[in-house]
Amino acid sequence: MTTTLAQLGTDAGLQQVAPLLFYAVALVTVLSAWAIVLSQNIVRMAVYLLLTLTGVAGMYFMLDAELLAAIQLIVYAGGTLILIVFGVMLTSGNPFLKLRPKLWEVFVAVGLSLFIMGLLLFAKVTTHLPEPSATIEEANKPAGYDLVHEIGRGLLSVYLVPFEVAAVLLLVVMIGAAYMARRRAT
Repeated sequence: MTTTLAQLGTDAGLQQVAPLLFYAVALVTVLSAWAIVLSQNIVRMAVYLLLTLTGVAGMYFMLDAELLAAIQLIVYAGGTLILIVFGVMLTSGNPFLKLRPKLWEVFVAVGLSLFIMGLLLFAKVTTHLPEPSATIEEANKPAGYDLVHEIGRGLLSVYLVPFEVAAVLLLVVMIGAAYMARRRAT
């Protein structure tokens, strides 16, 4: 059975494509997380971490958790990852340093990850979730369901000054860390 572009625009077409897109993003997220573990270059690890965090944000978007997705992108993919990259670049004598784990560390990491994966698969197989219906979802929405709009309005009106003060404070801290970490010429 072939699907045309006009059919993809319908709800039935989106319901068929959405799980495939979710699994594709989840696969990219898991593969990039494994690439972090298997990589030996710190800069490549940071790039794989960016891909992993962006994939998690993509899954949040597909699960209709837009606020969590935005926070994931802003705080983790944006702020924390940049802080890690600058920290490595400023404090390391060689930013392209190769990390070589010991053999026992590799075995422990693989064993632990396989154990956790087994637990997650066991939980997935044994947990029965009821099928959601539109009437139940509409009835369970709280009164202030559209909180993303309200949070955005609050951040850009009432809390704008504290938000900007925190941003300037973080910038000053980063500049101070860069100044303290640089090598002094003797």
